[in-house]
Parts: sequence; structure tokens; C-alpha cells
Amino acid sequence: MTDRSDLDPYEIEFLPEYRKGRGPKEPFVNRHGVVIGDHMYESEQSPLQQWSKETDPSIMSGDEWVHPYKDIGFTTAENRDCFEKGIPPQGGIFMHPDKDVAYSNETSRRKSDTDEDEI
Repeated sequence: MTDRSDLDPYEIEFLPEYRKGRGPKEPFVNRHGVVIGDHMYESEQSPLQQWSKETDPSIMSGDEWVHPYKDIGFTTAENRDCFEKGIPPQGGIFMHPDKDVAYSNETSRRKSDTDEDEI
């Protein structure tokens, strides 16, 4: 990894294979009128500035909210290894194959079904 002063603080030096077809390097305006890639996170148009209990969080999901070059997530060690060095991410790093996280939910549901049968 080389630190380059011409790169944005959240931009990394992508390998050539990750630059092709990636999208704009400049900030852009998404369909909500919010500029993405300028690091001005308190835009008046942003749903974050108008958040309420009625706001559906999915409004801020999707590619239109992530800059293809300037995202803070690119600065993690795993992403730098992948995009700058070509080292693929480790699979299963956040998985717990020896834990059945649905077990208690299934047990509760089966107990609830049994209780209803007795009524």
C-alpha cells in the first residue's frame, strides 16, 4: 500500500481490475438530491436529517448511497487487501457454523403451536 496525497481520505489505490466499469470518481447527486462522495454528510436533502419513527430505513439502501471510489469502508484492512493487493477476503469470517441461532426461536414456536393445539 502506498499513501498518495492526491487520493481522497476515503479513497484507496484500486488495482486496475477493480477500476474498470466502477463508476464516477467525482461526487454525484443521487435521485434524492443528496451529493454522494463529498463527505458533507449533513445534507438538507438526506433522509438522515429528516428522520422520524415513520421513516423506512430502506430508503437509504442501495448503490445510490455508496460512492464507487470514496467510501469509508474501503479503508478497512480487509478491503485494502482485496482492492489494492488482490488478496481475496476470507470466507466465513462472521459465520458460526457450530451455533444454531434459530434454535430458541424454533423451540418457542413449537411450544406455542403445542399450546394452541391444547386450547
